[in-house]
Amino acid sequence: MTQAYKTCFGSLASYDKGRVEPIADDVRNYAFSNCFEVAASARPYEKVVFGQNQEYVLEVLRAEGDSPWYTCAHDEFALCMDGTVDIHLFKLDGSQMADPNDNGAILVSGEPRGQYMGWMRIQRGHQAMLPANTGYQFRNKNAAVLVLQTCKGELSIERWSSICQMS
Repeated sequence: MTQAYKTCFGSLASYDKGRVEPIADDVRNYAFSNCFEVAASARPYEKVVFGQNQEYVLEVLRAEGDSPWYTCAHDEFALCMDGTVDIHLFKLDGSQMADPNDNGAILVSGEPRGQYMGWMRIQRGHQAMLPANTGYQFRNKNAAVLVLQTCKGELSIERWSSICQMS
């Protein structure tokens, strides 16, 4: 017999909570979180970790309004899961760059100084590279959901007990 599957796309306004459905295992051996659920209860631009492999993390951001300016010593990637977000970029001068020995994004001190590089608009399913030592700011009018692929840093927030199904 052929079984029919239906793909359902979530959004900030409409998502199923989701859950771990083990086939031949115990649900306590897994952790599960939903980026839309996490973003729905987050404050704008909180970098909430919802996936981790050693120092590498997936952070979900509720993108709403204008973010602070961020920078990072390593490349990061932003994936738009819902909505539309504009990303403005500055090639920062040396005084505002992140310490190359630190992981994760930091806040840019003051307004960005350096060369304005331009902006890009990403929508659901689009991915943007956030180059190392570049200042970036997210801007939009309506709430959207971004997933950042990065390293855990000082702005990363861990809420495992409140965002994960543990049993």
